[in-house]
Amino acid sequence: MDLLEYQAKELFSKVGIPVLPSQKIYYPQEFKRLGIPYPIVVKSQVPMGGRAKAGGIKPAANTIDAIAAAQAIFHLPIRGLYPELLLAEAKYDADRELYLAIVLDRNARRPVLLGSPDGGSGLDFASRSLQRVLVDDTFSPFYARRLAVAMGLRGRAIEAVSGAIEKMYALFASKDLDLIEINPLALRDDGEIMALDGKVGANDNAIERHRDLTEYARERQIARERHDKYASHDPLSAALVSVDREADSGIGVVCNGAGLTLATVDLLEWGGVRPVSFLNVGNEIYRAGATSLRDRLDRGLELITANPAVTSVFIDLVGSVTACDKLAETIVATTRRLAQMERSPHWIVRLVGHERELGRQCLEAAGLAYYASLDEAIAASARTARHPLEARLA
Repeated sequence: MDLLEYQAKELFSKVGIPVLPSQKIYYPQEFKRLGIPYPIVVKSQVPMGGRAKAGGIKPAANTIDAIAAAQAIFHLPIRGLYPELLLAEAKYDADRELYLAIVLDRNARRPVLLGSPDGGSGLDFASRSLQRVLVDDTFSPFYARRLAVAMGLRGRAIEAVSGAIEKMYALFASKDLDLIEINPLALRDDGEIMALDGKVGANDNAIERHRDLTEYARERQIARERHDKYASHDPLSAALVSVDREADSGIGVVCNGAGLTLATVDLLEWGGVRPVSFLNVGNEIYRAGATSLRDRLDRGLELITANPAVTSVFIDLVGSVTACDKLAETIVATTRRLAQMERSPHWIVRLVGHERELGRQCLEAAGLAYYASLDEAIAASARTARHPLEARLA
């Protein structure tokens, strides 16, 4: 059984290997109650390597960035696996990144210590920098120091890294592990080390002897059930983001797709417009539920206009499977229904994709403001934020 990163780091912490402050995240809105300071790194929790290259690890400087990153990562499969939870972890700047691991050599029937001075996502396991030390007798600190020296370390780095290796071996032996890996192990010039990532492979035949490992398996099932319950309750309501700062623009944003949502919000901010709230209604294929994009768009417009601070709504959509004219029909029908509920914000719409011209005709026939380009729509949103009354009369 391969443990998740946060579980591996809990084991590291118990044996004295330094790890960063972190918090488990089961759904994006939990970032509003984050217990660690920004900047942070948001990490997908799947038992797979290559998460960074796949886009499963993203930095975040504030709550908005963190929520947007979480929404993207929750919908990102890594080698076919979706995360049930994420890890928010404090950002750490290292002077060097190393690779350390202990594996069981089944041919020699002995543990092998592995180490490289070239750690991180760019580690090439075929490179000559990977050093091996076979533990051919009772383990002693000599083996750890031997590996550190073979890695080319000097001075305080030898003591710091060999100490980490000793603790890794104690964990490896006490838990009957098949693998323990730290990549990267951050090293600073003053000798400080930090496990920035971790992987632990537990022997399936030995798990029952270790209650904490069986508990980790149970935790993952609970996390799966908790995330599925959250996703099935009302995924759009949970995805609605209210900006945690003063924002007097009156602009609410509705998009389909995490990347488009983040880009649109960023462009508005660069244009001097701070949205009151924003919402990603999801892509054409929405893992959290079986509702269509048109149904989610209808529900999303209802949610975002429920906030009385929203006086204008910028709808930025890309139509593919669902053509632009069908999206436009939904927008027109929903805005008319909302008007009967005395919700009549100023609407700004940009549609891109199949049947865009038919979508434009449908919107303009209903008296809604349509913009062909994102630059035009951003500029219109900025004008609306500065002169809301004139925009309504235009």
